[in-house]
Amino acid sequence: MKLLLAVLKRSHKAAVYTGHQRCLSSGASSGLLPLRDEALIVGSSRELVQSLGSQVEVRAGFITEEEEGALLRELEPGLKKKRYEFDHWDDAIHGYRETERVRWEAACEEVLNRVRSGVFPKDSPLLGPVHILDLDKTGYIKPHMDSVKFCGNTIAGLSLLSDSIMRLVKEDATNEWLDLLLPRRSLYILRDQARYNFTHEILKDEESVFNGQRVPRLRRISVICRNLPG
Repeated sequence: MKLLLAVLKRSHKAAVYTGHQRCLSSGASSGLLPLRDEALIVGSSRELVQSLGSQVEVRAGFITEEEEGALLRELEPGLKKKRYEFDHWDDAIHGYRETERVRWEAACEEVLNRVRSGVFPKDSPLLGPVHILDLDKTGYIKPHMDSVKFCGNTIAGLSLLSDSIMRLVKEDATNEWLDLLLPRRSLYILRDQARYNFTHEILKDEESVFNGQRVPRLRRISVICRNLPG
């Protein structure tokens, strides 16, 4: 999937405006204390958070621990055959392995059908292969936009193995931004303006701070569904 790199230079002030969804961190590794009960979406202004509304969503606890295990059992054998790459062809991703998958075992297919039916309109044709992106603990995704040639107005991704932070920054106004806390086993959704007018990135472990609180970033696997361009 072609990515358009958009590395941004900006100052990032502490987030003070919050969305309405709340949940505790899943605790991505043993020994971590749970996060305080904070909103999952914070932004540079209340107006921005409200204007994007349902175009940016985080659904905590979208899959169970057992469903996560089923996905990992299916994905790990293929991923282990690949090496982590630290020089992405367009320099958008650092420390990653990726693949695509069309066929799934029944338990995993049930999870993906729940994503498809709960996110995409019934008449929206989907991109056939599901994109799998495996980030090493030291890996990260730089600010970029997915090419409009290959995917449509909606992206939906499951987060496995680790909590993480996704940052969205308006392409033509870098002082306008949202931070999304993506708990382990959550689903994030980007639609329309959030998809076309904002870059998105996954923060490095050492930069992984949400609303003033440290969120350790471990190895993370994302399972991403997209619709086709309209």
